[in-house]
Amino acid sequence: MVARVITVAFQGVEARRVEVEVQLTGGEAYIVIVGLGDKAVSESRERVRGAFAGLGLAMPGKRVVVNLAPADLPKEGSHYDLPIALAIMGAMGVIPPDSLNGWAAIGELSLDGRIMPVAGALPAAVAASAMGLGLICPEACGPEAAWAGDAAILAPRSLISLVNHFRGTQVMGQPQPGPITEGEAVPDLRDVKGQENAKRALEIAAAGGHNLLFVGPPGSGKSMLAQRLPGLLPPLSAAELLETSMVHSVAGLIAKGTLTRARPFRAPHHSASMAALTGGGIKAKPGEVSLAHNGVLFLDELPEFHPQALDSLRQPLETCEVNVARANFHIRYPARVQLVAAMNP
Repeated sequence: MVARVITVAFQGVEARRVEVEVQLTGGEAYIVIVGLGDKAVSESRERVRGAFAGLGLAMPGKRVVVNLAPADLPKEGSHYDLPIALAIMGAMGVIPPDSLNGWAAIGELSLDGRIMPVAGALPAAVAASAMGLGLICPEACGPEAAWAGDAAILAPRSLISLVNHFRGTQVMGQPQPGPITEGEAVPDLRDVKGQENAKRALEIAAAGGHNLLFVGPPGSGKSMLAQRLPGLLPPLSAAELLETSMVHSVAGLIAKGTLTRARPFRAPHHSASMAALTGGGIKAKPGEVSLAHNGVLFLDELPEFHPQALDSLRQPLETCEVNVARANFHIRYPARVQLVAAMNP
């Protein structure tokens, strides 16, 4: 018998369908995970074993083969713990296998059976809804995943509460979406005395969505004016709020499902590398230009940035997206930003 649970693999802000298949076979009692997973995925077997022990549940005395399909898709992160545990319990008969139909799952397991929060709950919920599935996610991620719309969401605190839900002894309700805040108070342009020409240029840039370069001696107010640009921009629309929040969700920047309509304002230090600005690294995380999507990217001390890092921003500013191409992956992030820079003459 093969038990199956649906989960997702993140490629940028896109969540791709992954099937977790578990089969109990004869042989030495051991868990084998195949399917091109990284180190965090291979360590899932020990976290699942510890979570089962925390529940007082013994692992089956058989060889447990876990396949993450499609096998040629790289899989990263600890959010595979929960679907692997659910598939094993389905194969063991602890959870009725039919009850897992219609659900996708993400979540990291602690050794006492608690389900720990993971990044990417909002894109996972959107992808699950597109597949006609509900989403099982950690309790801390429930308010964030509930923003996906009409998708059914289960947000258990622990593995035992999820087992009780599927057995019908402790039915859980749908989590409510987190609050929408106006964000932190941004500096107000009315605080600036004088500088009429510079303020007029800032207002024109805000109205037309133009990029802007401030040139002036130190202390003339370049950074002060740039920090007040978000206060001139309108709040995020519903579509922009969802786009921006999905990028922040993948980066793990959404706390307790709280979304904000304030425009992002990112001001990286001039020592930032090309990967820090455009995205990349081992796990291809979004860079500053993507984290500022639908907002403002402020580059202070522009000539101090590395020329290669500045050149890497040319194409994102033209196409409004970043394509991170590496040997093992090809990922696209949105990057519709308003660039504001400041420099000394």
